[in-house]
Amino acid sequence: MIDLNNESGVEADELGLIELARFALDKLRIHPQAELSILLVDETTMADYHERFMDLPGPTDVMSFPMDELRAPEDDEEPPMGLLGDIVLCPQVTARQAPDNGRSVDGEAEYLLIHGLLHLLGHDHAEPEEKTVMFGLNDRIIAACAAAGVSLTV
Repeated sequence: MIDLNNESGVEADELGLIELARFALDKLRIHPQAELSILLVDETTMADYHERFMDLPGPTDVMSFPMDELRAPEDDEEPPMGLLGDIVLCPQVTARQAPDNGRSVDGEAEYLLIHGLLHLLGHDHAEPEEKTVMFGLNDRIIAACAAAGVSLTV
């Protein structure tokens, strides 16, 4: 189950975000009944979360708050079910940084949603090896979404 709340004050493709998250979860073999929450917030709220939970100033683009610490299963394992957690996105920051990353605003939102989802599943990018794995997986999922015609529209 995927729940999305838009408290950002910015219009967003909410159904597209849910479809994209569902597609990515299916690709990662996460049980369809695993619970995910997506929250879109304004810059003030994101700055508050960023400072409160990461001890860093100013708003950021995406934050992830895992719950049951689910992991993508191996080929011989059953898909896990439980609470994935929360992905918090800030559309204003996303829109501002998209050109710097060579992506459209929608492309940046797609990338960050998958990025946040991978964090919920235990991926990180603190070390070079982790970064290679996580960003490679992020790129493969985005490419699979594009090939399947799953994308955001504004």
